[in-house]
Amino acid sequence: MDTTPPPPRSTPENSTPPTGRPRRGRRVLYLAGGALAVVLAVAFLRPHSTTKKHAASGDQPVAVTTVSRGDMPVILTELGTVVPITNVTVQSRIDGYLMQVLFTEGQHVHKGDLLALIDTRPYEVLLAQYEGQLAQDIAQLEAAKVDNARYQRLIRQDSVAAMTAKDQQYKVEQLEGTVKSDQAQVDNEKLQITYCHILAPVDGRVGIRAVDMGNYITAGQTNGLVTLTQMQPISVIFTLPENDIGPVADRLRQGTPLPVEAWDSANLNKIATGQVSVLDSQIDTSTGTVRMRALFANSQEELFPNQFVNARLLVSTDHNVLLVPTNALQTGPNGQFVYVVKADSTVEMRNVKTSHANNTMTVLTDGVKEGERVVTDGVDHLRDGVKVSIPQPGDTTTGATTSKDKG
Repeated sequence: MDTTPPPPRSTPENSTPPTGRPRRGRRVLYLAGGALAVVLAVAFLRPHSTTKKHAASGDQPVAVTTVSRGDMPVILTELGTVVPITNVTVQSRIDGYLMQVLFTEGQHVHKGDLLALIDTRPYEVLLAQYEGQLAQDIAQLEAAKVDNARYQRLIRQDSVAAMTAKDQQYKVEQLEGTVKSDQAQVDNEKLQITYCHILAPVDGRVGIRAVDMGNYITAGQTNGLVTLTQMQPISVIFTLPENDIGPVADRLRQGTPLPVEAWDSANLNKIATGQVSVLDSQIDTSTGTVRMRALFANSQEELFPNQFVNARLLVSTDHNVLLVPTNALQTGPNGQFVYVVKADSTVEMRNVKTSHANNTMTVLTDGVKEGERVVTDGVDHLRDGVKVSIPQPGDTTTGATTSKDKG
């Protein structure tokens, strides 16, 4: 039995272990991971390092503006209501059946336009009767006048009794009165026929009719036939506090127009522009206000009756006054103040006195000078003497620091 071990397998001279490809894959992964780490470092560590640099320096980033001079309009904003100059409930002045309705709901009509027609036949019949009575009485009057003339000649000849001539004269006067009464009845019936034609009393827009054709209507009935509203021009009535009456009354006495703007109830959109027409004659003691009326052309009917609006009254304009943004003002125990940035980049808390203001700017009467810089943003962590920095446009620290302050 052969127990000799088998010869070992031969190996090619140029063969190498299969380990090269896995090592190259790991090398690519290491390079990709390193690139990602560099990107993350640039994205996150660089801003934080800049912020830490500002924090280490102790400077507080703020936004500033320069106090300047300019013009400030003095505007009073008051709640008002759109009120038509003329608002008429069209009524019938006689009784009768409504034969025709000659308007369309919502139609614009002119003064004198025929709106409706009431049955005229009963009044025409009465007119004919009174005209016949008038003709009869006129004939009797003419006969009496002839007899009176004859009696007057006879009495001058002493051929008739004076009493008879006098009675004939009285009869003429009596018939003259009867003829006048008949004429008045005729005129009255003509007037009734005129009233059967219901006319528009003013220019305006008709609303929804209250009666339909064929109804029997009466004089002065409730709600009438329709409401007629004058739309052009139209007015806004608003109230003015009694403390502001003086300047407004002075301007009106001088004949100076006072412009008024009507804004929507949210005070966001301007609707129309007009001017003050009248100041009421007395103050309402319960509210301490006085009413004013402003007129608007309303050519496009932007304003609608009974609409609530905000009336902005331009009283005057202050010229060459100190102006600062309203958001620069802060309120403290001693009133309003601003932070003024001094030449050494430190801030000084300075009390100020204010005058008129609008949504963006405020007039200062004391506390600052023209050309000084005041802080408008980043005031949350400021105090007197704190050193500040003013980031330039594009500085990455501005947004981060401001957001932190506001949070």
